[in-house]
Amino acid sequence: MTYEPVYTRTPRNAFIPSPVFVGIVAVFVVSGWMTWTGFGNVRVDVFLFIVAGWLVSLCLHEYAHALIGYFSGDHTVAERGYLRLNPLKYTSPLLSIVLPVVVVILGGIGLPGGAVWVDHRYIRSKVKDSLISFAGPFTNVILALLVAIPFLAGVGPTLVPSVGGYALSGSTEHLEFWAALAALAFLQITASVLNFLPIPGLDGGGIIAPWMSPAYQRAWNLFAPYGFILLFLLLWQTKVGQWFYDVVFWIAEKIGLSEALIQVGLELMRFWSS
Repeated sequence: MTYEPVYTRTPRNAFIPSPVFVGIVAVFVVSGWMTWTGFGNVRVDVFLFIVAGWLVSLCLHEYAHALIGYFSGDHTVAERGYLRLNPLKYTSPLLSIVLPVVVVILGGIGLPGGAVWVDHRYIRSKVKDSLISFAGPFTNVILALLVAIPFLAGVGPTLVPSVGGYALSGSTEHLEFWAALAALAFLQITASVLNFLPIPGLDGGGIIAPWMSPAYQRAWNLFAPYGFILLFLLLWQTKVGQWFYDVVFWIAEKIGLSEALIQVGLELMRFWSS
Protein backbone atom coordinates (compact mmCIF):
# COMPACT_ATOMS: atom_id res chain seq x y z
CA MET A 1 0.00 0.00 0.00
CA THR A 2 1.41 3.39 -1.03
CA TYR A 3 1.21 6.21 1.48
CA GLU A 4 -0.41 9.34 0.07
CA PRO A 5 0.20 12.37 2.29
CA VAL A 6 -2.61 14.81 2.97
CA TYR A 7 -1.51 18.30 2.03
CA THR A 8 -2.53 21.07 4.38
CA ARG A 9 -3.16 24.77 3.96
CA THR A 10 -0.43 27.09 5.17
CA PRO A 11 -1.64 29.40 7.97
CA ARG A 12 -1.73 33.11 7.10
CA ASN A 13 0.77 34.10 9.75
CA ALA A 14 3.07 31.10 9.15
CA PHE A 15 6.08 33.24 8.20
CA ILE A 16 5.58 36.09 10.68
CA PRO A 17 8.22 36.06 13.47
CA SER A 18 6.70 35.26 16.84
CA PRO A 19 6.70 37.78 19.73
CA VAL A 20 8.98 35.37 21.62
CA PHE A 21 11.66 35.61 18.93
CA VAL A 22 11.25 39.39 18.65
CA GLY A 23 11.75 39.61 22.42
CA ILE A 24 14.95 37.54 22.26
CA VAL A 25 16.28 39.77 19.47
CA ALA A 26 15.42 42.84 21.56
CA VAL A 27 17.39 41.48 24.54
CA PHE A 28 20.31 40.73 22.21
CA VAL A 29 20.35 44.26 20.77
CA VAL A 30 19.90 46.03 24.10
CA SER A 31 22.50 43.92 25.90
CA GLY A 32 24.89 44.52 23.00
CA TRP A 33 24.44 48.26 23.41
CA MET A 34 24.92 47.94 27.17
CA THR A 35 28.13 45.95 26.65
CA TRP A 36 29.41 48.49 24.12
CA THR A 37 28.73 51.48 26.39
CA GLY A 38 29.70 49.76 29.65
CA PHE A 39 26.26 50.40 31.12
CA GLY A 40 25.69 48.73 34.50
CA ASN A 41 27.54 45.52 35.32
CA VAL A 42 29.48 44.71 32.17
CA ARG A 43 29.82 41.01 33.04
CA VAL A 44 26.04 40.67 33.30
CA ASP A 45 25.74 42.61 30.03
CA VAL A 46 28.13 40.18 28.33
CA PHE A 47 26.20 37.23 29.75
CA LEU A 48 22.90 38.52 28.35
CA PHE A 49 24.51 39.41 25.01
CA ILE A 50 26.08 35.99 24.44
CA VAL A 51 23.12 33.93 25.71
CA ALA A 52 20.55 35.98 23.76
CA GLY A 53 22.75 35.81 20.65
CA TRP A 54 23.05 32.06 21.05
CA LEU A 55 19.26 31.74 21.40
CA VAL A 56 18.79 33.77 18.21
CA SER A 57 21.18 31.43 16.38
CA LEU A 58 19.34 28.36 17.72
CA CYS A 59 16.08 29.73 16.36
CA LEU A 60 17.64 30.52 12.97
CA HIS A 61 19.25 27.06 12.84
CA GLU A 62 15.92 25.32 13.36
CA TYR A 63 14.12 27.78 11.09
CA ALA A 64 16.50 26.79 8.27
CA HIS A 65 15.57 23.11 8.75
CA ALA A 66 11.86 23.95 8.70
CA LEU A 67 12.10 26.34 5.76
CA ILE A 68 13.89 23.85 3.51
CA GLY A 69 11.47 21.16 4.71
CA TYR A 70 8.53 23.38 3.75
CA PHE A 71 9.81 24.07 0.24
CA SER A 72 10.74 20.39 -0.13
CA GLY A 73 7.13 19.32 0.35
CA ASP A 74 6.35 19.13 4.09
CA HIS A 75 3.84 21.94 4.68
CA THR A 76 2.98 20.57 8.12
CA VAL A 77 5.97 22.48 9.53
CA ALA A 78 3.94 25.65 8.99
CA GLU A 79 1.01 24.19 10.95
CA ARG A 80 3.32 23.39 13.86
CA GLY A 81 4.59 26.98 13.99
CA TYR A 82 8.19 26.13 13.09
CA LEU A 83 8.36 28.93 10.52
CA ARG A 84 7.64 31.61 13.13
CA LEU A 85 11.01 31.26 14.89
CA ASN A 86 9.28 30.43 18.16
CA PRO A 87 11.48 28.15 20.33
CA LEU A 88 8.47 27.28 22.49
CA LYS A 89 7.02 25.40 19.51
CA TYR A 90 9.93 22.98 19.30
CA THR A 91 9.30 19.31 19.94
CA SER A 92 11.54 19.33 23.02
CA PRO A 93 12.28 22.80 24.48
CA LEU A 94 14.34 21.13 27.23
CA LEU A 95 16.76 19.47 24.78
CA SER A 96 16.56 22.22 22.16
CA ILE A 97 16.86 25.36 24.29
CA VAL A 98 17.53 24.74 27.99
CA LEU A 99 20.28 22.11 27.62
CA PRO A 100 22.23 23.96 24.87
CA VAL A 101 22.10 27.21 26.88
CA VAL A 102 23.27 25.46 30.07
CA VAL A 103 26.15 23.82 28.17
CA VAL A 104 27.11 27.20 26.66
CA ILE A 105 27.17 28.81 30.08
CA LEU A 106 29.10 26.03 31.81
CA GLY A 107 31.21 24.61 29.02
CA GLY A 108 31.47 27.30 26.36
CA ILE A 109 30.43 24.98 23.55
CA GLY A 110 27.58 25.26 21.05
CA LEU A 111 25.77 22.00 21.67
CA PRO A 112 23.27 21.02 18.96
CA GLY A 113 19.74 20.03 19.93
CA GLY A 114 16.86 18.30 18.19
CA ALA A 115 13.98 20.73 17.77
CA VAL A 116 11.83 20.72 14.64
CA TRP A 117 10.19 17.56 13.38
CA VAL A 118 9.98 17.23 9.61
CA ASP A 119 7.64 14.58 8.22
CA HIS A 120 9.96 12.87 5.76
CA ARG A 121 7.07 11.00 4.16
CA TYR A 122 6.37 14.22 2.26
CA ILE A 123 9.94 14.47 0.98
CA ARG A 124 10.28 12.62 -2.33
CA SER A 125 13.96 13.28 -3.01
CA LYS A 126 17.14 12.10 -1.28
CA VAL A 127 18.86 15.36 -2.21
CA LYS A 128 16.10 17.42 -0.59
CA ASP A 129 16.13 15.14 2.45
CA SER A 130 19.86 15.73 2.88
CA LEU A 131 19.50 19.49 2.30
CA ILE A 132 16.98 19.72 5.14
CA SER A 133 19.62 18.39 7.56
CA PHE A 134 22.39 20.42 5.91
CA ALA A 135 20.52 23.72 6.23
CA GLY A 136 20.85 23.96 10.03
CA PRO A 137 24.63 23.72 10.48
CA PHE A 138 25.17 25.70 7.27
CA THR A 139 23.22 28.52 8.95
CA ASN A 140 25.72 28.40 11.83
CA VAL A 141 28.57 28.64 9.31
CA ILE A 142 27.00 31.77 7.78
CA LEU A 143 26.41 33.30 11.23
CA ALA A 144 30.03 32.61 12.27
CA LEU A 145 31.30 34.38 9.16
CA LEU A 146 28.94 37.33 9.64
CA VAL A 147 29.96 37.81 13.27
CA ALA A 148 33.64 37.51 12.30
CA ILE A 149 33.46 40.24 9.63
CA PRO A 150 34.73 43.03 11.95
CA PHE A 151 37.72 40.88 12.95
CA LEU A 152 38.48 39.95 9.34
CA ALA A 153 38.30 43.66 8.47
CA GLY A 154 40.76 44.50 11.27
CA VAL A 155 38.21 46.52 13.26
CA GLY A 156 38.18 44.34 16.35
CA PRO A 157 41.21 43.99 18.64
CA THR A 158 43.37 40.88 18.95
CA LEU A 159 44.65 39.35 22.16
CA VAL A 160 47.63 37.00 22.19
CA PRO A 161 49.09 35.11 25.17
CA SER A 162 52.14 36.71 26.73
CA VAL A 163 54.21 36.43 29.89
CA GLY A 164 51.94 37.19 32.83
CA GLY A 165 48.75 37.54 30.78
CA TYR A 166 47.74 38.80 27.35
CA ALA A 167 49.22 41.26 24.90
CA LEU A 168 46.78 43.46 23.00
CA SER A 169 47.01 44.27 19.32
CA GLY A 170 44.67 47.09 18.38
CA SER A 171 42.46 49.49 20.31
CA THR A 172 41.41 48.72 23.88
CA GLU A 173 38.16 50.62 23.39
CA HIS A 174 35.03 48.49 23.89
CA LEU A 175 37.21 45.45 24.64
CA GLU A 176 34.42 43.66 26.52
CA PHE A 177 32.09 43.96 23.53
CA TRP A 178 34.69 42.58 21.11
CA ALA A 179 35.51 39.71 23.46
CA ALA A 180 31.80 38.85 23.76
CA LEU A 181 31.40 39.00 19.97
CA ALA A 182 34.42 36.73 19.49
CA ALA A 183 32.95 34.24 21.99
CA LEU A 184 29.63 34.30 20.13
CA ALA A 185 31.38 33.60 16.82
CA PHE A 186 33.29 30.78 18.53
CA LEU A 187 29.99 29.18 19.61
CA GLN A 188 28.80 29.26 16.01
CA ILE A 189 31.96 27.47 14.90
CA THR A 190 31.57 24.76 17.56
CA ALA A 191 27.92 24.27 16.58
CA SER A 192 28.88 24.01 12.90
CA VAL A 193 31.58 21.41 13.49
CA LEU A 194 29.48 19.34 15.91
CA ASN A 195 26.40 19.35 13.71
CA PHE A 196 28.33 18.19 10.67
CA LEU A 197 29.67 15.12 12.51
CA PRO A 198 28.24 11.93 10.92
CA ILE A 199 26.68 10.72 14.16
CA PRO A 200 23.16 9.25 14.45
CA GLY A 201 20.74 11.88 15.71
CA LEU A 202 22.88 14.83 14.61
CA ASP A 203 22.48 16.82 11.41
CA GLY A 204 25.59 15.22 9.95
CA GLY A 205 23.96 11.85 10.39
CA GLY A 206 20.78 13.19 8.83
CA ILE A 207 22.71 14.31 5.74
CA ILE A 208 23.99 10.82 4.95
CA ALA A 209 21.02 8.76 6.20
CA PRO A 210 18.82 9.18 3.08
CA TRP A 211 21.53 7.54 0.96
CA MET A 212 21.63 4.38 3.06
CA SER A 213 19.73 1.21 2.26
CA PRO A 214 16.44 0.75 4.18
CA ALA A 215 18.08 -1.82 6.47
CA TYR A 216 20.94 0.51 7.35
CA GLN A 217 18.49 3.38 7.84
CA ARG A 218 16.50 1.36 10.36
CA ALA A 219 19.67 0.53 12.30
CA TRP A 220 20.84 4.15 12.05
CA ASN A 221 17.52 5.49 13.35
CA LEU A 222 17.64 2.96 16.17
CA PHE A 223 20.84 4.58 17.49
CA ALA A 224 19.70 8.17 16.77
CA PRO A 225 18.30 8.82 20.30
CA TYR A 226 21.74 8.02 21.74
CA GLY A 227 23.64 10.46 19.53
CA PHE A 228 23.89 13.04 22.32
CA ILE A 229 25.26 10.49 24.74
CA LEU A 230 27.88 9.41 22.22
CA LEU A 231 28.78 13.05 21.62
CA PHE A 232 29.25 13.72 25.34
CA LEU A 233 31.44 10.65 25.74
CA LEU A 234 33.60 11.59 22.77
CA LEU A 235 34.09 15.22 23.83
CA TRP A 236 34.60 14.83 27.56
CA GLN A 237 36.01 11.34 28.00
CA THR A 238 38.35 10.85 25.05
CA LYS A 239 41.09 12.64 23.13
CA VAL A 240 38.47 13.54 20.53
CA GLY A 241 37.57 16.50 22.74
CA GLN A 242 41.07 17.95 22.43
CA TRP A 243 41.14 17.31 18.70
CA PHE A 244 37.77 19.00 18.42
CA TYR A 245 38.99 22.17 20.16
CA ASP A 246 42.17 22.17 18.11
CA VAL A 247 40.09 22.18 14.93
CA VAL A 248 37.67 24.82 16.23
CA PHE A 249 40.40 27.22 17.32
CA TRP A 250 42.23 26.66 14.02
CA ILE A 251 39.07 27.66 12.14
CA ALA A 252 38.59 30.62 14.48
CA GLU A 253 42.09 31.85 13.78
CA LYS A 254 41.47 31.60 10.03
CA ILE A 255 38.53 34.00 10.30
CA GLY A 256 40.36 36.53 12.42
CA LEU A 257 39.46 35.41 15.96
CA SER A 258 42.18 35.02 18.57
CA GLU A 259 41.86 32.21 21.09
CA ALA A 260 42.78 34.58 23.92
CA LEU A 261 40.01 37.05 23.04
CA ILE A 262 37.49 34.21 22.87
CA GLN A 263 38.57 32.96 26.30
CA VAL A 264 38.18 36.46 27.75
CA GLY A 265 34.65 36.64 26.35
CA LEU A 266 33.71 33.28 27.84
CA GLU A 267 35.18 34.23 31.20
CA LEU A 268 33.28 37.54 31.23
CA MET A 269 30.09 35.64 30.48
CA ARG A 270 30.45 33.71 33.74
CA PHE A 271 29.64 36.79 35.84
CA TRP A 272 29.14 34.72 38.99
CA SER A 273 32.79 33.62 39.07
CA SER A 274 35.57 35.83 40.37
